[in-house]
Amino acid sequence: MLSAAAAERNKEPILAVLRESVNTRRPLQALEISSGTGQHVTHFAQALRNITWQPSEYDHQSLDSIEAYRARYQLINVKPAIHLDASLPYQYWGGIQPESLDLVVNINMIHISPIACTEGLFKGAGALLKPQGLLMTYGVSEKTFCVIKMHFPHSTHSTFTCKHPSVITYATSHILLLLYPQPYAVNGQITPQSNVDFDYSLRQRNPKWGLRDISLLSSLAQKNGLFLEKIVSEQLI
Repeated sequence: MLSAAAAERNKEPILAVLRESVNTRRPLQALEISSGTGQHVTHFAQALRNITWQPSEYDHQSLDSIEAYRARYQLINVKPAIHLDASLPYQYWGGIQPESLDLVVNINMIHISPIACTEGLFKGAGALLKPQGLLMTYGVSEKTFCVIKMHFPHSTHSTFTCKHPSVITYATSHILLLLYPQPYAVNGQITPQSNVDFDYSLRQRNPKWGLRDISLLSSLAQKNGLFLEKIVSEQLI
C-alpha cells in the first residue's frame, strides 16, 4: 500500500471543495482518472457516502495500492480500480457508458503526462458526463484558496467561497472546476519563479511533460462542450 505525502496534505482541502460543489443528498456516480495511491478516493468515499466512486490508474503498482486501500477500508461505495489510459478514447475506459457520470475528478495528472492524456481527459469527460455534470481537476502549488462560481444554462448562478485552491470554471452542459493556485501557464507566462523551475524540472524528466497553458485548456474545453466562464485570481479572494 503506497502513501504519498502530497495526497495526505491536499486530500482534505480538495474534499472541502467537493462538498461545496456536488449534491450530497442524492446518489451520484463519479470517476477518478489517475487515482494514484488510492488515498484520495478512499478519503472522499468515506466522507461522501452518497457518491459511488470508480477509481482508475495507468500504473499497475498504483492499481495494486488502490486495491489495498479498498481492502483496508472496506468501502461499499468504491468500485474495484480499472486500468485506464487517458490518452485513449473513452470507449476503452472500462465500459463506462456515455452520459452516465455526475462527476469526473483528476488530480495532479495534467502536468506530469503527455498532452494526449489531457486531450483524452477533456474528450472523455465531455462524452461521459451527464448534462450539468462536473469535471474537476486539481494541480500542485504552494498556496491554497478558492472562489467557485458555477453557471448552469437556463438557471440561476450559485457562488461558493472557501479558503482552498482557486478555481477556473468552464460551463455549458458540463462544468469544469479547474483547481489551481498557479500550476499553469497564462498566455505563455509562468509565475512565480518556483513554478518556472518546476516546469523546467518536469521537462528535463520528460519532454512531453510540463505546465499547460490556460488558453490551451480553454480551447480543449470548447471543443468538448465546455467554455471558460471565469478565472478567479488571488487578488479577488
